[in-house]
Amino acid sequence: MKKIIVPFLMILTILLSGCGETLNNTPTKQVEMFFMNYQTLNKDVIEDLNDVLATDNSMTESQKEKYKDIMKNHYKNLVYDIKDERINGDTAIVTVEIEVYDYSKIIANANTYLEDNMEEFLGDDNKYSQEKFIDYRLSELEKVKDKVKYTLDLNLTKIDDRWQLDKISSLDEDKILGVYEY
Repeated sequence: MKKIIVPFLMILTILLSGCGETLNNTPTKQVEMFFMNYQTLNKDVIEDLNDVLATDNSMTESQKEKYKDIMKNHYKNLVYDIKDERINGDTAIVTVEIEVYDYSKIIANANTYLEDNMEEFLGDDNKYSQEKFIDYRLSELEKVKDKVKYTLDLNLTKIDDRWQLDKISSLDEDKILGVYEY
């Protein structure tokens, strides 16, 4: 009996792994994997965040670390719900509703606060201190509790029998990051 079960399990494992590849090769699965990469803080997502921060000259190193922690929390708390999948040959559109922290409101309020209270952001030389303002804005971003929902239509293309997510528009990227000004 063992002689029959072992080869059967090996064949079943091979078949299921092949099926797994096929099951993951759908537009919906690719979009789910895209958002799960954010939620699980996939190394590629963190590397992208690090790359963005490496080119930012407006923040100090400690501010960059604080911002990175804010975004990691944002990514982990991103919620998504696939609403529809439309396939037309080698192209597809997946409609997904996302819920993210609403940072756009905080950023707008911080900018207004800066305009109305410039004296709070003056340095020892009595000139505007961008560092003080960024500290203020980061502290406000840390407090965000409000969330906002967006519906995205994400495009995919089938290349070499694999569905691949097309480049995300800057508008959709802003929505995912919670900074879209609505």
